[in-house]
Amino acid sequence: MKISRLTLLVLVLFALAAGLTVLAARTPPLLDPRVALAARWLFLVALTWAAWKRRSLTFWIVISMFIGAEIGNDYPDVAVNLKVLSDIFLRLVKTIIAPLVFATLVVGIAGHADLKQVGRMGIKALVYFEVVTTFALFIGLAAINLTKAGAGIDRTGIAADVEQLQTVEQSTSDIILHIFPENIAKSVANGEVLQVVIFALIFAVGLAMVHQRHRQPMITITESLSEVMFKFTNIVMYFAPIGVGGAIAYTVGKMGFAPLFNAFQLLLTLYGALIVFVLVVLLPVALIARLPVMRIVKAIAEPVSIAFATTSSEAALPRAMEAMESVGVPRRIVAFVMPTGYSFNLDGTTLYLSLAAVFVAQAAGVDLTWGQQLVMVFTLMLTSKGVAGVPRASLVILLATVASFNLPAWPVFIILGIDALMDMARTAVNVAGNCLASAVVARWEGEFIDNYVAPDPVDDLAETDSALLQHGH
Repeated sequence: MKISRLTLLVLVLFALAAGLTVLAARTPPLLDPRVALAARWLFLVALTWAAWKRRSLTFWIVISMFIGAEIGNDYPDVAVNLKVLSDIFLRLVKTIIAPLVFATLVVGIAGHADLKQVGRMGIKALVYFEVVTTFALFIGLAAINLTKAGAGIDRTGIAADVEQLQTVEQSTSDIILHIFPENIAKSVANGEVLQVVIFALIFAVGLAMVHQRHRQPMITITESLSEVMFKFTNIVMYFAPIGVGGAIAYTVGKMGFAPLFNAFQLLLTLYGALIVFVLVVLLPVALIARLPVMRIVKAIAEPVSIAFATTSSEAALPRAMEAMESVGVPRRIVAFVMPTGYSFNLDGTTLYLSLAAVFVAQAAGVDLTWGQQLVMVFTLMLTSKGVAGVPRASLVILLATVASFNLPAWPVFIILGIDALMDMARTAVNVAGNCLASAVVARWEGEFIDNYVAPDPVDDLAETDSALLQHGH
């Protein structure tokens, strides 16, 4: 494989920057830290130039993560003010979610008017969701019981830096009520994706039941809305590298690179367990379903990297839906399975909750039996349904649940210190799991299109221009 001069230069500068950083970090330092800092920034400039030459949005996002981390490390006072960049990006993306989900679901259901198929597809999706998340739960429990990351934590000084969180006490009726919208405008404003899905489902069923004369104009409008929102997404995604860089800079500026040892051990346990989950559960599922694994991996690389960097599943949803359509999953299946999965198929979050719940017990010195662990984790799974749109929802639910099991709250605040880094991994796995779920359900329905070739946007534009010219003549 031929390596370009620019790539070789980047690799040399990386080796030089890494070596100088190690020398500057020694005690006593063998080199002026400013020399190492200059070498690191020289490497990042070369890396940025290489990214610019490649013109790949995914590569740009990765580079922005490196630059953001360096800014957070070198200039933390500046970095904490860059959170506004990630907030702008997330706000723009959140404007996409509700109209996109509504439009795609309505077109997918009412456009075909096969209500029996929608019901069948929903049952298959829910069965798949529950089976896969149960595997995630058991892998998480096995991992934390193996590493015992919470054992031996020193409680000294923990209370001083405790961040106050508002607990959410949910009864069974509260959980059920949270699924249904009382005001669709309020649901859209609060980012309640599941409530928007319920509204869209009922709206689509109602639309499918009316006469064709009344149905067709609304379907035409929602089809147009869907297409426009996908183009809207393309425009917003050009801001993704800047938003991602700001998010990483803020995180590193606030936390640094050295969290507590036990928290770091928990972090490694989570990442290891998620890798095992992907290799032992998701990969075999894809192979059993006879899906094109490499094509899917390539297609979802960008939405997964966005989810990893921004810790927001919502930020990746529009691009993830496009990615799964590009590999052969029909739009109506993508539009139904993926938004629903954001509440019922949170593989990464489920695994994280099983780890975190047992970590709290280990840190508190409470020895839980397997039965007690299962009861607590299943409770967490139930209470976390439908609150995926709430900021820090899983952490807040965790705090409320451990309190109901008479466990102390202070270990949760240790987790809070590295929650941003954990959130990256679990959110990325959530997105990857939902992408795979849409493909599996499509195969199960017999509608996955093998060897599908997505239309090139440039060709589409050329065809549109040609059609306009012919119309003009």
